[in-house]
Amino acid sequence: MNTTLPEIKISVRALVEFILRGGDLDNRRGKRAEREAMQAGSRLHRKLQRRMGAGYQAEVPLRYRVSMEDFDCVIEGRADGIFTEDGLVTVDEIKGVCRDTALIEEPVGVHLAQAKCYAYIYAVQQELPQIRVRMTYCTIETEQLKYFYFLYDSQELEDWFRSLMAEYEKWARFQAGWQKLRRESIRPLEFPFPYREGQQELAHGVYRTIARKKRLFIQAPTGVGKTMSALFPTVKAVGEGLGDKIFYLTAKTITRTVAEDAFRILREKGLRLKSVTLTAKEKLCICQETDCNPDNCPYAGGHYDRVNHAVYELLTEGADNLNREALLSQAHKHRVCPFEMSLDISNWTDAVICDYNYVFDPNVRLKRYFSEGVKGEYLFLIDEAHNLVERGREMFSASLCKEDFLALKRKVKGRYRKAERCLERCNHYLLELKRECVTYQLHEDVGAFSLMVLSLMGELEAMLEEGLEPELQKEVQEFWFALRDFVGVSDRLDENYVIYSEFMENGHFRLRLYCVETAANLKECLDKGNSAVFFSATLLPMAYYKHLLGAEEDYAVYARSPFAQEQRLLLVGRDVSSRYKRRSRREYERIAGYLAELAEGKKGNYMLFFPSYKMLLDVHEVFLELYGTEKGECFLQSPGMNEEKREEFLEQFEKPGEEKSRLGFCVLGGIFSEGIDLKGDSLIGAAIVGTGLPLVCHEREILKGYYEERGMDGFSYAYRYPGMNKVLQAAGRVIRTAEDRGIVLLLDERFLNSEYKRLFPMEWEGFQACTLEQTKSALKAFWQDTLEQE
Repeated sequence: MNTTLPEIKISVRALVEFILRGGDLDNRRGKRAEREAMQAGSRLHRKLQRRMGAGYQAEVPLRYRVSMEDFDCVIEGRADGIFTEDGLVTVDEIKGVCRDTALIEEPVGVHLAQAKCYAYIYAVQQELPQIRVRMTYCTIETEQLKYFYFLYDSQELEDWFRSLMAEYEKWARFQAGWQKLRRESIRPLEFPFPYREGQQELAHGVYRTIARKKRLFIQAPTGVGKTMSALFPTVKAVGEGLGDKIFYLTAKTITRTVAEDAFRILREKGLRLKSVTLTAKEKLCICQETDCNPDNCPYAGGHYDRVNHAVYELLTEGADNLNREALLSQAHKHRVCPFEMSLDISNWTDAVICDYNYVFDPNVRLKRYFSEGVKGEYLFLIDEAHNLVERGREMFSASLCKEDFLALKRKVKGRYRKAERCLERCNHYLLELKRECVTYQLHEDVGAFSLMVLSLMGELEAMLEEGLEPELQKEVQEFWFALRDFVGVSDRLDENYVIYSEFMENGHFRLRLYCVETAANLKECLDKGNSAVFFSATLLPMAYYKHLLGAEEDYAVYARSPFAQEQRLLLVGRDVSSRYKRRSRREYERIAGYLAELAEGKKGNYMLFFPSYKMLLDVHEVFLELYGTEKGECFLQSPGMNEEKREEFLEQFEKPGEEKSRLGFCVLGGIFSEGIDLKGDSLIGAAIVGTGLPLVCHEREILKGYYEERGMDGFSYAYRYPGMNKVLQAAGRVIRTAEDRGIVLLLDERFLNSEYKRLFPMEWEGFQACTLEQTKSALKAFWQDTLEQE
């Protein structure tokens, strides 16, 4: 066999799930199997494998090459176990379930097909005339086992496997042809713009990092062009065979648009590369309420019978940019779920643009790429990476509220005795913790409670299987997923976690498994690929982000701003503070005075950032009392603004503000302090009130204590660094292009302390400390110089 031919790789699991599925989207059996498979976990597998004795080979890697004339298809996987018994070689496939295995009458079809693939490959390689398959189902809580045995002749398996590959061949042929076209388009591709200062070195750094299969952290101020500096060398690396699929990860919808635009620019230069943008299921769903049931969704019935054709047509006849609009159009044409179709399409695209959670969140991540035993030639580009710290903590943490157990117990009382007893045990356990707790309390272990939760999950599973009235069905299902999240996190508990219980603001009592250190859990996913690049305009201090997101030995680059210092005036108010103990009418009058001077220095659009809504409203009230509308027209961010309200707010900045300044009162760290791009006269200044410190709460104090116990600066890790990041993000709204000129006004004397000045980026070297009385002359001088330069 000619091994120099191009290779198309696919895992055994992906092969059988893609080719053999069919039927409705709301396939209860299939969904149940999926939930149970997620629960099984590697720990259960290893435990069962150790029991099987010395003759049991566990986690056996298998690889088989199928020649398809001008390319080879390579099928890969890992058999859970292979052993010989009664003279028969047996391939074992283990699946964990939550319910009683006595209720399982036969194996799930895709489970058995997966085992048959392993059996065929092993039989061919060992030249066996026949081979046996054993399906092992194990109840997670009780470890009760149930076996299903199947004996196959090698010829029977070969005929079955060949029919499977015949179904897959057109997909593999498409992929081989597309990869050749992609490679030929990348080879002559050049950087689409003249390189800015430092941009070429940045791109070279990304390429070298990928070539060495390392990770890189990039602190790149606005204007460097970090998106293209990261994306272009990554695309070139794909062309050189250093990776096969790009995951462009973002925290916000607007940055997904930036990624789409970057791919579009490269396509205009000749690139042929297919990308899909994954959108949340709720935003793609055609129904008012997401319910994948043929009775409620017209596209759910027979979805899997139609979706492969829809995917193939879109890949072969559609555009290279598979965005939300393209997906919805194709879904309507073929009457399939747009969200599920988008996941299927991602198998065949060269790039996936998506939220962090599709890669990292253990309950949301794309199992086809990141499940146990799966690895690929992935290249990760992680945009606005500063957001991944708190997002990562949330993704790898879990909580359960005592009140939820009690509420569900009341609803099932007298109807489902076993579930009622399980709910009562869990409620009683949490009640004991509640009696011992004053505000919050740390705990060493939750092993006993996790077992109670597992038992409850099994009973709820039986209820869901039996079927409940719609409202209760939905409630039980949602609670089941909350329990699943908790059990999944409890399996991860190690020195990176803190377990605590607390009284919440609404009076409810919860038990929380809190992931303080995220790096190990993130690494679990990143290790599935080849290389990762973290980039942001605010990754300071770098050591903090490397510690929480990567490792000390990872590479780091600090790109200087391409903008001249003269474009920005950075003033730090030395006679003003947002400290809680200083908040008073007098202090608010001083802050209002600074804002008035800012608005009067030059008529234009300004954003004013405050540490809380309350302070925003208080200062706004004082500002109106002192100056009315004389200094400028004010408009305020409000809590819970929907997309329409946000757009209305931003539209205010499209107006020039030539006759009177326009002042947008915003919350620091909120929706308008990062991710928005107001260029030129749309925004000529920002005032940032306070150092952005998060509010003191149980979780922040736990973070502080965690790091102090380890001899680290707990206050900085819990408060100062996250706060300063919000300040840097807000300040970054002002200068977006080489033509922009603007003011950044930091209103808090604490910025002049050494602890904060050390966190200033290099481009802030020329800052000026001032008092309210000195502000007017500083602003006048800056705008006069700007006028003369123009």
